[in-house]
Amino acid sequence: MQAQTPLSVDTDNSFEMEQLRYTSESSELLPITPSLSGWRHQGLGTMTYVEEGQLRLCLPVQTGRRAQGSPEDPDYATYGRATISFDLKDRNLEKYNRITMEVYPQCEGVAIMNLNLYFNHLGNESLGAHLVNLKNNQWNKVVYLISGLRRDHSRSLDIYTDLKGRNQAQCDSFTYLMRNIRLEQVDHSEKETGWCPSPRRIAYSSSGYFTQGQKTAVVNLSDLGHSSSLSECPFQLVHADNGVVVYQGIVQEKETTIGSFGILDFSSYTTVGDYQLSCMGMKTGRFHIGDDAFRHAEELLLNFIYCQRCGYAVPGIHGVCHSDVFCTDQGRQVSYGGGWHDAGDLSQQTMQTCETAFALLEAWQKMADKNTELASRLMDEATWGLRFVLRCRLGDGYHASSIGLLHWTDGIVGTEDDIFTVRRQNVAYDNFLYAACEAYAARIMQPSALRDSLALAAVEDFQFAIAKFEKEGYDHFPHLFEHTYNTSCAQYHATISWAASQLFMLTGKKEYGETAALHIRYVLECQEENGVCPGYFYRDKTRMSIVHYIHQSREQLFMQALTDLCESQPKHEDYDRWLHSIRLYGSYLKSIITYTAPYQMVPSGIYQTEEYADSVGFHSLHIFSPDHAYERYDIQLRKGVKMDDSHYLRRFPIWFNIFNGNEAILLSAGKAAALCGHFLKDDDLLQIGREQLYWTVGKNPFCQSLIYGEGTRYPSMDSFSSGEMMGEIPVGIRSWGDEDIPYWPHTNNACYKEVWVTSAAKFLSLLAEY
Repeated sequence: MQAQTPLSVDTDNSFEMEQLRYTSESSELLPITPSLSGWRHQGLGTMTYVEEGQLRLCLPVQTGRRAQGSPEDPDYATYGRATISFDLKDRNLEKYNRITMEVYPQCEGVAIMNLNLYFNHLGNESLGAHLVNLKNNQWNKVVYLISGLRRDHSRSLDIYTDLKGRNQAQCDSFTYLMRNIRLEQVDHSEKETGWCPSPRRIAYSSSGYFTQGQKTAVVNLSDLGHSSSLSECPFQLVHADNGVVVYQGIVQEKETTIGSFGILDFSSYTTVGDYQLSCMGMKTGRFHIGDDAFRHAEELLLNFIYCQRCGYAVPGIHGVCHSDVFCTDQGRQVSYGGGWHDAGDLSQQTMQTCETAFALLEAWQKMADKNTELASRLMDEATWGLRFVLRCRLGDGYHASSIGLLHWTDGIVGTEDDIFTVRRQNVAYDNFLYAACEAYAARIMQPSALRDSLALAAVEDFQFAIAKFEKEGYDHFPHLFEHTYNTSCAQYHATISWAASQLFMLTGKKEYGETAALHIRYVLECQEENGVCPGYFYRDKTRMSIVHYIHQSREQLFMQALTDLCESQPKHEDYDRWLHSIRLYGSYLKSIITYTAPYQMVPSGIYQTEEYADSVGFHSLHIFSPDHAYERYDIQLRKGVKMDDSHYLRRFPIWFNIFNGNEAILLSAGKAAALCGHFLKDDDLLQIGREQLYWTVGKNPFCQSLIYGEGTRYPSMDSFSSGEMMGEIPVGIRSWGDEDIPYWPHTNNACYKEVWVTSAAKFLSLLAEY
C-alpha cells in the first residue's frame, strides 16, 4: 500500500517482458556507421554517430516558442518533434515479425521519457506509432511485435519523440542513445483478432474469482488434441503454495454464437485461497478465490488515479503542474490545476473528475468497515477531486469545464506559456449530473465543512439546471470535446430523475421526490417493451434510434435512476411501473449476454436499420464521422447478428473514428446489471457484472490483464505524458475494421490502449457492488 508515493513499476509479469524471453530464430541488424548511411533526421535537435553501432538523438528541453494547436483546440499541441528514420528501400520484410532495440535516455531530473516507433509501409491503413515507455539513465530493451502490420513494401522505420515541455528537467536537452536495432523472426506469435483464446493459454481472471457465482476459464479446443470426446481432457485446480490438487474436472466443449471453446468450470469450489489452473500442459498464474479477490486491483487503480493528479507534485512523475492554466470568468482568472489528468495526455474535464470522485466514494462506502487503511486512501483521493469540482463552480450555473492539453507548462504565472483557454459553460445537463454526485457525497460523508459545501452545491446546481431546462428545454451542447456531448433525451431525463432522488434522500423534501417520479415517465416511454429483445431504451420518444455508446458510457444511469426511485419511494403509485422497467431491462441484458458466451462480455446491444435518420443523435454520438458514415453504418450493422429485418445485435459498437475501445461501455453495463441484480435478487444479473471484471483482468481472447501490474501479461499502455504507472487501465479492446470481432493490436497507440481515468472509475464503481 502506498503512502502518497506512486507504487514502483513492476515489469516482471508484463506482456513485453514475456515477449523478450522468446529468442530470435534469425535477425537483421540495421547498420549504424560513421557516415550514418541510410539514416535521416527531421525536426528538432540533432542526430549524431557515437561509436560503432550506436547513435544519439538529442533535442532541446525548450524551444522558446508556445505550443500551438488547432483553433478549435489551441493548446492540444506539443512544442515539436524530433525524428530519425532508417530507409528500408521498399523491401519485403514479411519474414520478420518483431523489432528490438536498446535505448538509453538521459535527462537529469526527469523520470518520464519515451519514444515512438513507426513502421512505415506503402499503403498501410496505419494504426499510428508504437509508444515505448522508458526508464531514464539506463539501457532499456525494447520489443515491438509487427506480425499484424503489412510488411511487403516496407519504406522506413521511423523513431521519434515529441517535446512536451520541461516538467522537472534540470538539464537543457533530452538525449537518447540507441543501439542493436534489429528486425527479428521469432518462432512465436501473439493473436490480435478473434474470439478463440490465444493458443496454449488459458483465458482466466488473473485477479481471481469471487467465492459466489460461476468460476470458469476458457481454452482453445485446438490445444486439447484431436480426440472426438473431451472425456480424456481433465483439468486441475491446485493450491498455489503446495501444488496439492484441490479440485479436478473435465473440460466441457461449448458451441456458442462466436465459436467452439473448451470450458474449465470450477464454480462449485468455494474454499478461500490462492490457486492455479492446470490443463493439458498449460498452467495459469496464481489467482485468489475469495470476496477480496480484487483487493489488489483496487489498490492498483487507486494508485493510477493518484498518479494522474493535476496541480499536485506526484513523486517520480511530475511537479506541481498547470497552476498557470486558467479559466477566464468575468474578469477573474480561475486556476484549472487540480482534479486528475484525463488520460495519456494532460487534458482535463471537470465532469470526469466529478464522476471519478463519485466512484471513489462508492468504493470507500463499501470498504469503510473492511479495510480502514484502504478506505482512508479512497476518501483522501475522492476529497482531492471534490474540492476541485467545487472550485470550478463559477456561479449562476457556470463551470470551468475542460481543456485539451498535450504539454507541461512552467507553472509560473505571468510567463509566456500561461494558458487562458479553459472552456467555460452553463449546461443544464451537466449541472444535474454534478448535483447528483454532490448530493451523494453529502449523504455519505461525515459532517465537515466540505460536506456542507457539497450539500449546498448540490441544491444550487440542481436549481440552476432545472430553471434553465424549464426555460430553454434540452441543452445545445457547445463543445464536442466534452464527454456529455452525446447525451440522449432519455438519458437526460434519467439523470434529472437520479439527481432529484439523491436530493430527496439528502434533504427529505418531497418536491425532489416528485421531480424524480415525473421525469422518469419520459424514460419509460422510451423503453422497448415488445419485439426483439425488449428492454433497451431509445434516444427519445420518436424511437428513430437506440441509446448506444462508443467511448464514454453512462449506461448505468437508467438503472441508478430507477433503483433509487424504488428504494426511496416504495409506496409511490408508479412503483410497479418502475419495477417492471427494471425487470425488463434485466431480462434484456440476460438475453444479449448469450451472444458473447463463454466470455459474457456485455454486447454493445441492439441496433436498428437507418438510425442515421436521426441525424442530430447520430452525429452527436459519432463525432468526426467520415463522409461515408451512413454507408459504414450499414456495413457494420450487417456484420452483427440479424435479429429480424430491421434489428441487429452488435457485440462491439458501430464506430468510425479514433474514439474506440469498450472498457467504459462494458463496465457501465456491468454496473447496470449489478444494480438490477441486487434490487431483484437475481444471481444471473449479478454474475453478468462479475464477468465484466473477469474480462478486464484476463478472461478475454488475448489472455491479457488490462490493468498494469495486476495478474499476468499486462501490456504497456499509451501513457505518453506520465509514463508507465501501476494500475493504469486503457480505453479498451476495439473491433477489427467493420467486423464485429475483438481486435487488440500490438501497436501501443490511442485511443484503444491509451490510459483513461474513466475506465478506472467505472471499474471501481462496478467493484463496489460486490
